[in-house]
Amino acid sequence: MSAFGKKGNAGGMKPGSRPAFGVARPMKGAGSASSGGQRGGEQFPPIPGEPAKAAPVPSPAPSRPTTSAEAIDRLNERMASVNDGNSEVGGFEASVHKIKEQVLPRLLERVDPEAAATLSKEELSEEFRPIIMEVLAELKVTLNRREQFALEKVLIDELLGFGPLEELLNDPDVSDIMVNGPDQTYIEKKGKLTLAPIRFRDEQHLFQIAQRIVNQVGRRVDQTTPLADARLKDGSRVNVIVPPLSLRGTAISIRKFSEKPITLDMLRDFGSMSDKMCTALKIAGACRMNVVISGGTGSGKTTMLNALSKMIDPGERVLTIEDAAELRLQQPHWLPLETRPPNLEGQGAITIGDLVKNALRMRPDRIILGEIRGAECFDLLAAMNTGHDGSMCTLHANSPRECLGRMENMILMGDIKIPKEAISRQIAESVDLIVQVKRLRDGSRRTTNITEVIGMEGDVIVTQELFKFEYLDESEDGKILGEFRSSGLRPYTLEKARQFGFDQAYLEACL
Repeated sequence: MSAFGKKGNAGGMKPGSRPAFGVARPMKGAGSASSGGQRGGEQFPPIPGEPAKAAPVPSPAPSRPTTSAEAIDRLNERMASVNDGNSEVGGFEASVHKIKEQVLPRLLERVDPEAAATLSKEELSEEFRPIIMEVLAELKVTLNRREQFALEKVLIDELLGFGPLEELLNDPDVSDIMVNGPDQTYIEKKGKLTLAPIRFRDEQHLFQIAQRIVNQVGRRVDQTTPLADARLKDGSRVNVIVPPLSLRGTAISIRKFSEKPITLDMLRDFGSMSDKMCTALKIAGACRMNVVISGGTGSGKTTMLNALSKMIDPGERVLTIEDAAELRLQQPHWLPLETRPPNLEGQGAITIGDLVKNALRMRPDRIILGEIRGAECFDLLAAMNTGHDGSMCTLHANSPRECLGRMENMILMGDIKIPKEAISRQIAESVDLIVQVKRLRDGSRRTTNITEVIGMEGDVIVTQELFKFEYLDESEDGKILGEFRSSGLRPYTLEKARQFGFDQAYLEACL
């Protein structure tokens, strides 16, 4: 088999003990990590659960260095570890790529591009094999079987795929790909950024691949329209920005999504939430509560929205509206809608707000917005109040309280001439739950808050926190240790759960 495109298996951690609450400790202290637990959860590493048997708390060592000294040492190490950040391709891969540069021009002379475009990768590989051997004989280059397979693969990727990016797109452990010009590519694995061992021939090579990506979805990218959003066939989101806006050459950002649909149970097993939180969110999705998912970039908002969609009744008609369609709902009656950018004359744009207004005429049971950024927030709130219970959306905010403030500001960004108090009341009457997700500094994603929106008290929106993630400590290998805590309050949305027969289960989950 070729050394390229090998699929790895995605690799939690349970501490031996948890430090006593309220005891100050240095950054790297407390429980030691053990390698037990379930495989496949490294992107969402399990949080520490309650130990089966309480371990004695060790007395602190008096000779331990102070937190201040440790912090200074870490800063000095960071300064010493800075490098130039350019990717290096070496060894076997380098030799194959070097041969590819010699073979590709001669191969293109013998191939009809239009005929090649009609063939699949497997068929093209069979057709290319004798031609490649002929070209290698002309160049007087001898390859073993492994090198031949690798050469065939990179040539096929070059002609039909996305060139050097194909290797990264086929790796299930890679969740993000960030190309910063032809000489530097970073990837995210298990929440951590690392330099990828790939390079493009030159800026023109990278630009051609960027055009190939955006052309698949009817978009374009050039000097007149140097920004473009696109998606791959598997639903992965792509953003392209080219010179003159990008000063280091064409930049491509790809957010990959798992081939296997993520469910709430999987998020619980990964350690992203507790069992009670999982039950509460299942009931919230099934009982048609209006949910807003809040979080930062790359925190898992879209993953959470896809997981919540699993709880929607199969008999309900669901419409999703996005700038670049990336949601993959797990329901049979689902109609995805996508916005359209303006043409070269600046006309013909269809915005999210236009699609929301049109969706109200399409008899939806639920309307789901991939992300709200502006005045379309008011249209969504109107939909939530006009018989479309169970609508959902995501937005960028760092806490549930900031989420409410951002919704108010987004509505004020439009030309809606209504007072701020009326906007706040509309939000309080429409939204039921705010789910806050966060990517912690160790790369793990956690559901940090589940908050109810109760109503108005004067000019202030009143909320009630049902669940919260409490940070406790950090393990020796840098993993965040904490626990999910229930506030023990009676949920305000219990009446909605009662209408669907889930009131007792919902109450037990929240208490």
